[in-house]
Amino acid sequence: KVSKTVTVNIPAGIDDGQTVAVRGQGDSGRNGGPAGDLRVTVSVRPDPLFERDGYDIWCEIPITFAQAAMGDDIVVPTVDGKVSYHVPEGTQSGTVFRLRDKGVPALNGRGRGRGDQYVRVVVEVPKSMTKAQKDKLREFDAALSDKNYQKRKSFTERLRDCFSDK
Repeated sequence: KVSKTVTVNIPAGIDDGQTVAVRGQGDSGRNGGPAGDLRVTVSVRPDPLFERDGYDIWCEIPITFAQAAMGDDIVVPTVDGKVSYHVPEGTQSGTVFRLRDKGVPALNGRGRGRGDQYVRVVVEVPKSMTKAQKDKLREFDAALSDKNYQKRKSFTERLRDCFSDK
């Protein structure tokens, strides 16, 4: 019995728990036969930023109220590096954007070329605002109407219908 170091090429797109076979690097065969295969089971470390779903990648990016309301260009991290993405005006918290072909490469080139990356934006509400900031925000809110808030308007109408005498 001898210890041996073997270099194993891990293909792009491999997932947690999958196995790579290295031909001829296993135990010796019986009666002088050829060596068997070495099987390596891969353990993929979780990433703090990305979550994998098959060949697709998900991430969550916080944006400010101003970015969501007025639209803005943001930097989105991908497995290949950073890309720029335009968040459109009026984006709601929880909106998901799709970046085509920015996911995991298909294992051994089988099937489609790459998965997609999905980016969920979360509007971060400011904390610990000053009195002046709160006053300006109240003034801004007072200048808006129901037409600026379609979901709230729809909810209010449904609520009214629920409790109205029929």
